[in-house]
Amino acid sequence: MKTGCVTIGLTNPKSPTNVGAVMRAAGCFQVDGVYYTGERYARAAKFNTDTKNVSESIPLIGVKCLLDSIEEDTKVICVDLIEGAIPLPNFIHPTKAFYIFGPEDGTISQQVIDHADAVVYVPTVGCMNLAASVNVLLYDRLAKTNDVIANDELIKKSRDTNNKVKVRGSL
Repeated sequence: MKTGCVTIGLTNPKSPTNVGAVMRAAGCFQVDGVYYTGERYARAAKFNTDTKNVSESIPLIGVKCLLDSIEEDTKVICVDLIEGAIPLPNFIHPTKAFYIFGPEDGTISQQVIDHADAVVYVPTVGCMNLAASVNVLLYDRLAKTNDVIANDELIKKSRDTNNKVKVRGSL
């Protein structure tokens, strides 16, 4: 399922629930790291909802500026409801990407937008929350790749231990 180097940047996330859900998505879609700015998450981190303990294998790092965390050969992709942005269905994902998301109650700064290689948005009616946006973006990236591993072995490895259901007629 790995399709290049993918890093997530969160702009001053306010909700530990959303950061926990972002970490779960990071694990499901094999993200290499998650960075965040601001103090709100750090203050509320004791309420973390990383139910799969993904933060033990994927770093979650607080930084002063997301732009300082980006490797030179990585494309910066901002994801938010920004005028002039590319609709996600029309976007071609770079192999090595640092996706920056705005906070639940604000947006990405103009300075960061101006530094971006691309700005995309999910064409929904109304805005999604942070974790939902990350999940949709990462799924879109996966769906557009040619090297997706999709078989029963992946299902067996990924599903909950209480799930042993099969489609009738399959082995």
